[in-house]
Parts: sequence; C-alpha cells; structure tokens
Amino acid sequence: MVSVEVNKEYGYVVVDLVLYAFLNMWMSIQVGEARKKYKVPYPTLYATESDNKDAKLFNCVQRGHQNSIEYMPVFFVMLLVGGIQHPRIAAGLGALYIISRFFYFKLYSTGNPQNRLKPVGVSFLSLFGLIICAASFGVNLLIRDWL
Repeated sequence: MVSVEVNKEYGYVVVDLVLYAFLNMWMSIQVGEARKKYKVPYPTLYATESDNKDAKLFNCVQRGHQNSIEYMPVFFVMLLVGGIQHPRIAAGLGALYIISRFFYFKLYSTGNPQNRLKPVGVSFLSLFGLIICAASFGVNLLIRDWL
C-alpha cells in the first residue's frame, strides 16, 4: 500500500488545471464565433472548400481547438501525476504549456496553418518535461522499498 501526501505547493498544479479549463472554454467560444462568421452550421465538424469559400479559415480555428483537446488528457494526467512529487516544476511546465497552447491557437486561427508551428516546440518540450516528472514519481514509488 502506498499513501500519497500532497503538500500545499500542489495548489499551483491545481491552478494550472483551472487555467487550462478556462483556456479550453475560451477556445470553444472562438470556434462558435467562427461558425457564425464563416457560416458553418452544427453538427458539421469541418467545412469543405466546395461548399464554403471560408472553409480554410474556419478549419484552422476548429483544428486549433481540436488539437488542444486531443492533447488535453495527456497534459492533465502528466501534470497531476508529476505534480505530486514535483509540484513547482510541474506547475511551471504546465504554465508554459498553457501559454504555448494559447499562442498555438491564436496563430493557427490566422488561417495560415504554418503559423501554428512557431509555438508548438515549446508545448512539446513542456509536455515532455511533465512526462519526465511523472516518470520520476513512478520510478521513485517503485524503488523506495529497494533502498
């Protein structure tokens, strides 16, 4: 049996989760506004260029949000697990990830998909750092009885 004690600095990790929830809601609103602006009705997920001259513009907004949703489970789990042992590091990496995701979305939403590549390296580096934090916690749980 393993008991986990969470210190007060884990609060920073929780704040990151809340911030990302707000970012996700904001991105959802942006997609909704783009639906109105570019006339893409529900339940259409992506516009087609044969039906809509602004398909690429809408699809860039939609993909920016969709890609962020695709990575959200990995981000949340790595942040929560890695933050148990490394709350400050995980919270810092989480904040960096959130900021890079904001810029990823904003730049992708310009209608030029290449723009999204500018901040994507930062988001992947911060996510990789969170994976290392989570792995460190797991390894430390496993080896603590060996020492």
